[in-house]
Amino acid sequence: MHIVQLLVQMGTIVLVGRVLALGFRRMGQPAVIAEIVAGIALGPSLFGAVAPEGMKALFPAESMQVLSMIAQLGLVLFMFLVGLELDTRLLRGQGRTSVAISASGIVLPFVLGSALAVPLHAGLAPEGVPLLSFALFLGVAMSVTAFPVLARILTERRLIRTRIGAVALAAAAVDDVTAWCLLAGVVAVASASGAVPVAKTIALAVVYVVGMFKVVRPMLARIGPRAGASLSADLVAGVFLLLLGSAALTEWIGIHALFGAFCFGVVVPRRNALASVLVEKLEDLVTLLLLPTFFAYSGLRTQIGLLDGTSAWATCAVIVLVATVGKFGGTALAARLSGLDARSASAVGILMNTRGLMELVVLNIGLDLGVISPQLFAMMVVKIGRAHV
Repeated sequence: MHIVQLLVQMGTIVLVGRVLALGFRRMGQPAVIAEIVAGIALGPSLFGAVAPEGMKALFPAESMQVLSMIAQLGLVLFMFLVGLELDTRLLRGQGRTSVAISASGIVLPFVLGSALAVPLHAGLAPEGVPLLSFALFLGVAMSVTAFPVLARILTERRLIRTRIGAVALAAAAVDDVTAWCLLAGVVAVASASGAVPVAKTIALAVVYVVGMFKVVRPMLARIGPRAGASLSADLVAGVFLLLLGSAALTEWIGIHALFGAFCFGVVVPRRNALASVLVEKLEDLVTLLLLPTFFAYSGLRTQIGLLDGTSAWATCAVIVLVATVGKFGGTALAARLSGLDARSASAVGILMNTRGLMELVVLNIGLDLGVISPQLFAMMVVKIGRAHV
């Protein structure tokens, strides 16, 4: 792949994403939805349907591996940022309520999604994929909430300091951590063959997490600079080496590199300047250049044309309904039982239906592992867009 072609591809991705973001903001939609739509527009669903030769010239098949590697690197860095910005202090004062809402918002959609997988397995699972792996992936995809997207929405709407906003954001933070732990377990089940490899993967994952919190976190607390101090180039390089090592280790364990990046971000101490300076150095590069590449790569893999009949669209509608009702019902009911009034509980249920990036990550992992089919992938991408309309 020629470097000029890669630069043109990435320039096109950024340009289309920013142009669409302007229009989507006017409609009250977050920029992340514009970037997802931009990815779909550049793929076979729109650009490929209108100008197939143009799409092949801009995104030839041989360039997909390079785009995939850039997208994966962008995701590793983004999940590191998500971990860095996951403020556990959000739980103070809202702990019991947030945990109850998060638990209900995961359990009900997970159960409903896993149950829906039973009738969908025969038609939408790739050949040879066990029902267990298929059901687990569908359950996780149904139950995840996009914590970064929700944080942006609450900030843009000036709800971040309201009780509803605080409860929803804290619940989404718990949701994020729980969903990644679930995903790690599901990937272990889907990747390993037999009970012994699964048990080995889970045992190694537990050792890894304990080591991160008991060894790596105290070490970072000692070497991090004080508030207001600058970071040396050697320290930044050391942090990036640890980040890459953590991601590589979890990939080797069998629970995906993204979990390692996220977990490393979580263990970086907040008491010194290390976390804030790292966010400042990485955020624009990741969110404006590398992350849109992931959305474009996902869009290039999304074939809306596979939903080519009444039956396919009816199935898609059922998926949207089950995901929305499960997430809204579980979180709103828990919020109501926790003491919120009916209107506030409904608002929390709506906010917790935020999907976007996190579900797209889960779906791409499922597609890469061959657990879900391209047709189901397209249906779930449609559901992500519908959740924000």
